[in-house]
This record gives sequence, structure tokens and C-alpha cells, in this order.
Amino acid sequence: MTRYIDEHAGSFGVEPICRTLEIAPSSYYAARSRPPSARSMQ
Repeated sequence: MTRYIDEHAGSFGVEPICRTLEIAPSSYYAARSRPPSARSMQ
């Protein structure tokens, strides 16, 4: 989900995309600031 928002944020903005997807913008920003999980590093 964060990849989609990253790809389209320049055209639409983060908050409108999050509103459409019905997720909180704070969830997006929290996911962006977290380090990668051990599973994703494999």
C-alpha cells in the first residue's frame, strides 16, 4: 500500500489517497518510518 501511495503522491497528495483508500494518513507515515522487517529482508 505504501508503494502505491509513494507512486501517486506527487499527482494527488497523500491525504486524498488515504481518504479514498480509507486508511489514516498517520498509518502511512508510520509505515514509512519503520525499518524493514526481518521477513522482507530475506
